[in-house]
Amino acid sequence: MVALIVRLATENHRWGCRRIQGELAKLGIRVSATSIRTVLIAHGLQPAPRRASLSWRRFLRAQAHGIVATDFFTVETVRLRTLYVLFFIQVGARRVHLAGVSDHPRAPWVVQRARELSMGADPMVPPPRFLIRDRNAKFTGAFDAVLEAEGAKVIRTPVQAPNANSYAERWVLSVRSEALDHLLIMGVRYLERVLAEYVATYNEERPHRSLGLRPPTAIADDSPVAFNGERPERLLELIGQRQRWIQPAHQAPS
Repeated sequence: MVALIVRLATENHRWGCRRIQGELAKLGIRVSATSIRTVLIAHGLQPAPRRASLSWRRFLRAQAHGIVATDFFTVETVRLRTLYVLFFIQVGARRVHLAGVSDHPRAPWVVQRARELSMGADPMVPPPRFLIRDRNAKFTGAFDAVLEAEGAKVIRTPVQAPNANSYAERWVLSVRSEALDHLLIMGVRYLERVLAEYVATYNEERPHRSLGLRPPTAIADDSPVAFNGERPERLLELIGQRQRWIQPAHQAPS
């Protein structure tokens, strides 16, 4: 009974002691509101009005499947040219959509990327209910308007608070440490090819601890990872072949 009271209070932050008492009565469990309050206090749970206030972490977990985060990151080429990469990541499934690469991401280019997202350019990343972005000036009012016209709510993170967009920041760390830090980038086309290969590997093959060591596509399909009976040595060979985007710098195409 105690476990059930704690579960009801934890999963329903707006339920007070009387509401929990009524829900338990439906199950044939008779318990007083005072006893429920005692159980909640013993487990560190506040009364409903204070328990109902959601933290940012709790909000992200509760709405994860409807949240898409976006951000830019930069890549320097061997010719000292700065390229800007725009991407979207579906928070619930951790699936990444590469929006584009540009050396001059002006407002019309960024707005077009928002249109493509809202129109379902990647069917595995549906139009979001919430879009998390930082306060980068490249995200203009027109960018927000395109998404809001499709029913999305744009949430801007606080100033100098990268943890508020932690899922996007974590993906940037992954793509740098697992791919870009091992290569000399020659230009836009080469970077696009590298990122396309990495995103395919990230979405379809790379295991994620937060997803039970399954890739995002397995979560989307609600299916386990299939190894087709291959021996471990053969699997390692296949993984090595799939990661062909990692190549020595002198072999990078111009």
